[in-house]
Amino acid sequence: MLADPVTLSGQLVSLVPLSLNHAPDLAEASADGNLSGLWYTSVPAPEEVPAEISRRLSLQEEGSMLPFAILDAQGKAVGMTTYMNIDRANDRLEIGSTWYRKSVQRSGLNTECKLLMLRHAFDSLGCIAVEFRTHRLNTQSRRAIERLGAQLDGILRNHIKMPNGTLRDTAVYSITAPEWPSIETHLKHLLAR
Repeated sequence: MLADPVTLSGQLVSLVPLSLNHAPDLAEASADGNLSGLWYTSVPAPEEVPAEISRRLSLQEEGSMLPFAILDAQGKAVGMTTYMNIDRANDRLEIGSTWYRKSVQRSGLNTECKLLMLRHAFDSLGCIAVEFRTHRLNTQSRRAIERLGAQLDGILRNHIKMPNGTLRDTAVYSITAPEWPSIETHLKHLLAR
């Protein structure tokens, strides 16, 4: 089943099933760089972290999300990510709702995190495609997605309402199963540098 909890481990990062036990570390992570103040993305404020964890766990119970805590090499939770919009009928899912504390951004953790998630999605779950979505104006996220090797499928204009009332144009990217072997080689190369 696509939403069964699993632990994925690498050299720099481990992805473990999200739980309320991660709330203290994740509240600290959210405060690092005042991530909740970014208008173009949704990162919970430190005091909102327990509610966000509960929301993600509720979606997991419904079968539409598989949330992870992202642990650094010392075992400290430094962010969250998910398999979401799980489409069992079409063997597709989205990797999203990802955020990292500011001090670990651009450190290689995201590259290894995505390598682990993509490998599991394609090699273990048999996905035919994996999507990534972000705000059209979130240039940092778009660069990170493009660096992985994902292709831009298009822009969904006025796609969703943001918490501040603005309308989000959503940039949709994907990696397909036939592309996966080359993407995997690319990601391993990035990590070896």
